[in-house]
Amino acid sequence: MRWLEIHIDTNAAGLEEVQALLSAQDIDGIQIEDETDFQDFLENNRDYWDYVDEDLAQHMAGRSRVTFYLEANEAGFAKMGEVRIALAGLKEQRSDCGPLIMSLEDIQDADWENNWKQYYKPMEIGQRLLVIPQWEQTDPGERVPLYLDPGLTFGTGAHASTRLCLEFLEEIVQGSERVLDLGCGSGILSVAALRLGAASALAVDIDDKCQDAAQGNAALNGIAPEACRVRIGNILTDSVLAAEIGGGYDIVLANIVADVIIALASRVRGLVGENGWFLCSGIIEGRAEETAAALAANGVEVIERREDGGWNAFLCRCQ
Repeated sequence: MRWLEIHIDTNAAGLEEVQALLSAQDIDGIQIEDETDFQDFLENNRDYWDYVDEDLAQHMAGRSRVTFYLEANEAGFAKMGEVRIALAGLKEQRSDCGPLIMSLEDIQDADWENNWKQYYKPMEIGQRLLVIPQWEQTDPGERVPLYLDPGLTFGTGAHASTRLCLEFLEEIVQGSERVLDLGCGSGILSVAALRLGAASALAVDIDDKCQDAAQGNAALNGIAPEACRVRIGNILTDSVLAAEIGGGYDIVLANIVADVIIALASRVRGLVGENGWFLCSGIIEGRAEETAAALAANGVEVIERREDGGWNAFLCRCQ
């Protein structure tokens, strides 16, 4: 099936008018890109980001765009004509709604549902691991295969912060470890630890989409549900969850961002068991020293630090 992807460029003041116009045409399934919402998101979620990609910031600058889809058939083109006429009327009535320019792209289902998969291929990581997308068929050879369906969550192995964690993991997992994975995303680190020989993993994330993603990826690798448990919540604010998580883990993972790792610093010694490891990543270069200092102030010593593309990972021991 082919689709018409239709954009209407307006401004913040015109967004409500354009939505009302489309609703009057029985078009309610829309997407909105708006710089105001983008900036609000950044301002209200500072704990979960350290920088904003310059290209993304430029892309969102001054942007107020409404996108909707119509089938590329006679009815779809007719509806597009009706929208164009209504848009011309709005432009005559209102001078404060920005450009009100409509543009069109002709796409197929596969273009927006599956084409991204062609860029995600098996990846050799470190000396032992091979990350294999669920839809790929490949012989892992001597490497340990890690099958993955990333879905909508973070963690494919392609990002430097995740690669660094995987490289450390294959060196420190000796067998039979209890693992705690904070900010688990797709569950890639938990599953990797289990595939490398860990006995159990508890994966935790604040995003409820990670529940199905992590459990699904564990199942893809033949891991029993009781070996890879998933919990949703924030260990920093949820005392019930924190009590359930407990402590004494052989390996604690935190592939998140610097601010969250700094906030976790005072909890690390209670989570890591005797002779256990704390492995944290997702730390941009400008926050590395600050993060290391916060860990040290709480009795957590950085034993080894690795960097890849401006991202840092710390392998730590509790003093």
